[in-house]
Amino acid sequence: MRLAIFIDGGYLDSVLLDFKKARIDYEKLCDELKEELSLLRTYYYHCLPYQSSAPTDIEKREFSNAEKFQRKLSRLESFTVRRGKLAYRGIDDNGKSIFEQKRVDVALATDLVMHSTKRLITHAILITGDSDFIPAVEIAQSEGVHVKLFYADSKRPHDELMDSVDSLKLITQEMIDRIKR
Repeated sequence: MRLAIFIDGGYLDSVLLDFKKARIDYEKLCDELKEELSLLRTYYYHCLPYQSSAPTDIEKREFSNAEKFQRKLSRLESFTVRRGKLAYRGIDDNGKSIFEQKRVDVALATDLVMHSTKRLITHAILITGDSDFIPAVEIAQSEGVHVKLFYADSKRPHDELMDSVDSLKLITQEMIDRIKR
C-alpha cells in the first residue's frame, strides 16, 4: 500500500498562521500523515512571492526567503516542490494589491490523477481546501485510490470537497505540537 501526499502550500501557510505562525518540520509532518503506509513521495505546490520590476528590499527579502525555504524542502527525502506563478491582477477598492496563483491547482490535480491512473499509489492525502480538486479526487477514487483530506477548522474546506473524499482528518493543536521545528 503506497501513499502520496499532496500539499497546497498556500492553504497550509494559511492554516499555520492560525496556529500562532507555527513553524513545522516537514519530515515530521510526512511521518505523522503516513501512519503505517509506505510513502512514495510528497508534493508541495506553491508560488514564490511577487517581485516587481524594481523590487523593494522587502520584496527581495521575502522572495529570497521563500526560494531558500522551497530549496530546503526539495532536498528532503522523496519530496518534490512544484512551483506555480504569482500573477499581479491590479489593486482592490482598498488600495491593496491583488495577486493570483497560477498553475498550482492544475499541477496538484494532474499529479493526483497521473499517480492514480498509473497505479503508483493506493492512498492519497490532500492538504487543501479548494473544491476545484473534486474532479481529480473522483478520478483517483475511480482508480481505487483512498483519498484522505487533512484540514483545519479555521480554514474549513469547501463542503463539496469534504463530501467527495473518503476520509477527513482535522489538523489540531496537538498535531502541530508534535511536528513543530
